[in-house]
Amino acid sequence: MSTQRFAGKVMVVTGAAQGIGRGVALRAAAEGAKVLLVDRADFVAEVAAEAQGAQTAGFVADLETYEGAAAAMAFAVRTFGGIDILVNGVGGAIRMRPFAEFEPAQIDAEIRRSLMPTLYACHAVLPHLMERGGGTIVNVSSNATRGIRRVPYSAAKGGVNAMTQSLAMEYAQHNIRVVAAAPGGTEAPPRRVPRNAAGDSEQERIWMSEAVTQVRESTFFKRYGSIDEQVAPILFLASDEASYITGAVLPVAGGDNG
Repeated sequence: MSTQRFAGKVMVVTGAAQGIGRGVALRAAAEGAKVLLVDRADFVAEVAAEAQGAQTAGFVADLETYEGAAAAMAFAVRTFGGIDILVNGVGGAIRMRPFAEFEPAQIDAEIRRSLMPTLYACHAVLPHLMERGGGTIVNVSSNATRGIRRVPYSAAKGGVNAMTQSLAMEYAQHNIRVVAAAPGGTEAPPRRVPRNAAGDSEQERIWMSEAVTQVRESTFFKRYGSIDEQVAPILFLASDEASYITGAVLPVAGGDNG
């Protein structure tokens, strides 16, 4: 396998300041890609600078708005001349609680966080991929389409899966592949920006503990995965090695397929 799988390719990675997105962006750069790292956290530029010797840039955008997604894609084209690959990494449950305990505004917030950035970014990138003569979109979904204490998040990621399959069918004629990876629970360093800025109550911490136990026990390995164990399949799907794979959602969750 080539260690320069992405030489000559331009990749946009959203949610690139932390976690899986950060890992994807840095490894893609190490494998030759020109990478635009997009996040609403202003330290995304620091992460871009970690890819020493590579052609990378950071861009701050709120991808919960269409304007943010469109601005990010336009900046990638201005900076690198086009876009070949989009990895949609924005998302993540904000709260974990029984569904009956969610307030309506909290439900809306979960959908905005984990569905709309992917929907908007896919729409914004398509003209650029078609101008390029084709390309690849990798959506980061989740195996949490089956799980407890996060029904709105599950619904959002189910939407990502449906979008992946429909876009793949619709845009294959334009030589555009659309695929998804569905990570399970993943061990990651402490977040610099918390998932829930308001903080968790004692009861919410109990509910989260219940969800964590369910996620771990649902895997065959009875453990969380690592960042590297998530990055590798995402970049495989993004690479030409997966050129005959489209419309697929690949579970990466230790046997728990969601």
